[in-house]
Amino acid sequence: MSNNNIVCSVVVPLYNEEEVILETYRRLKKVMEGINKPYEIIFVNDGSRDKTAIMVHELCNKDKTIKMVDFARNFGHQTAITAGMDFSVGQAVVVIDADLQDPPELIPKMLEKWREGYDVVYGKRKERKGETVFKKITAKVFYRFLRSMTDIEIPTDTGDFRLIDRKVCEALKQVNERNRYIRGIISWLGYKQTGIEFVRDKRFAGDTKYPLKKMLKFAFDAITSFSYKPLKLASIFGTLLSSLSFIYLVVVICTKIFATSHIQPGWASILAVNLLFHGLTLIILGIVGEYIGRIYDEAKGRPLYIVRETKNFSDEKEHKITGRM
Repeated sequence: MSNNNIVCSVVVPLYNEEEVILETYRRLKKVMEGINKPYEIIFVNDGSRDKTAIMVHELCNKDKTIKMVDFARNFGHQTAITAGMDFSVGQAVVVIDADLQDPPELIPKMLEKWREGYDVVYGKRKERKGETVFKKITAKVFYRFLRSMTDIEIPTDTGDFRLIDRKVCEALKQVNERNRYIRGIISWLGYKQTGIEFVRDKRFAGDTKYPLKKMLKFAFDAITSFSYKPLKLASIFGTLLSSLSFIYLVVVICTKIFATSHIQPGWASILAVNLLFHGLTLIILGIVGEYIGRIYDEAKGRPLYIVRETKNFSDEKEHKITGRM
């Protein structure tokens, strides 16, 4: 099959997905065979520690439409998506997670919208099954908070499940940020976009790969990548604290000079004020530090990812072992 004939590439990032990989393959294969067009399915193994890589190897050996990009270590979900797009050759590229929460059966509808002229077709969750109340609430708050913090129109209640046109994929290759937020970058690129609503299912098997710690990092990456408002808020807080401190100093001096009776200092109130001010100062320094840390990551200029092995790609890509700079 010639690369030029491939209509759709499906990119699937993997991290310890041995419990779901066969079912993911079965459902994706059924859907892609149904579109009656040349396709490829690219599994990106993001440093899995279970049998995921071995199982994908076996799938590649028996099915040449299945391709694998095997990372040298875990580089992260967003980087795995980036690598899959880098190696894809389809006229349209679909990104979908392996946990089957996003239904592969929605891909034909995405392709229909793409043929209508849309460059980006994203899945919009109208219901989230199998998730805790805490995660549903925090997700809803996060998407709306992010939207209020940025000047970019980032659709709410969407994930990385989406179809992008080849020209969008090529434009995305020009963006080399290390702390990546793919859905935000795609929105920043522009192009004609639309959404398709769907009900998000619970995980087919296994555990979530986004515990609270990773969710918080993901949120910081999203906000710091597309908004300078936290730095502006830090400046406002700093100015406000300085003003209050000056006013308080004037009050203390006036009390000392003009008070007719001796006033015993209140150690508890002084301690409380100090703790409040120092706490806010540390928060502001932390916000500034987040931005400085990201500047440091960009300045190092390391590759986005290192590939240990590829499978079922053309010869020129078999030898591509490092990610783009």
